Amino acid sequence: MKGVFEISGSSRYDDLIDERYHFPKVYLRLAQQCVGDWILYRETGSARGRKAYVAVARMVRIDPDPADSNLFYARVRDFLPFDRHVPYRDAMGRFAERFLREYADPSTVGRALRGRSVRLLDGDDFAAIVEAGLEEVLDPANAIRLELDTYHLDTSTAVLLREPPTEREIEQILVNRKVRDAAFRKAVLDAYDSTCAVTGLRIINGGGKAEAQAAHIWPVADGGPDIVQNGIALSATAHWLFDRHLISLNDDFELLVSHNKVPAELRSLFPIVGQSIRLPSDRRSWPRPDYIAWHRERFAGGWG
Repeated sequence: MKGVFEISGSSRYDDLIDERYHFPKVYLRLAQQCVGDWILYRETGSARGRKAYVAVARMVRIDPDPADSNLFYARVRDFLPFDRHVPYRDAMGRFAERFLREYADPSTVGRALRGRSVRLLDGDDFAAIVEAGLEEVLDPANAIRLELDTYHLDTSTAVLLREPPTEREIEQILVNRKVRDAAFRKAVLDAYDSTCAVTGLRIINGGGKAEAQAAHIWPVADGGPDIVQNGIALSATAHWLFDRHLISLNDDFELLVSHNKVPAELRSLFPIVGQSIRLPSDRRSWPRPDYIAWHRERFAGGWG
């Protein structure tokens, strides 16, 4: 069964929503019904929250909190942030969730949500919210930029994207590697203004596609997530070097270079010693230190 899990900037819980959701025992029965299925994260209005659905993930299990018998952790995988926040109420005043639409007096909805930080969700509502949240990724106008055009798509993905967005098709979209790569590419290139963080090059072709690529810091194949904090915009050559751990980053985002493996003519394009790479203007999109440490361990281990 699908569900909605509410998050808040002022939460006292130990949430890291791309990995876990921390909740009290009162919600355990409802959360158990969502194990093995998809959940939406909805940000509340507290702490200047957006009152919107912001991401989707698949819940894989529930673990007790070893420090408190009244708390539990919902563990998630396949986390994917939305490219646009989906309001819980559209411009016409219609609520996205059926149980909210059933309230005759909209003014009572705030009270109805109290004590319902975890709740079940209809499949049709789930599909509609996810489709809206991935609107820009799935928009054919962005296909070339995000490499969802016919040149890059395999047949099964092309067919999937032509299908009506039912609950089943949305579930397939959420695990499709081409679509997830497109969502990740959009998030990273938007954050870095389509500019290589290492060389500073910003080249856009006539179809709106950037020369810069979205590089995972911790690869998906090894368990890394598709979130902007696990990405860096890099030119093709820098991306190749980064994936092979010939370049990496220190804790101050300064470039580490395997000098005996990287040609001098390439090093001339890199930031000078002591200067950080080019980072997003929004600090919330900066690489997470634990992901950088993961990558740097492989750099140091391979080249000293």
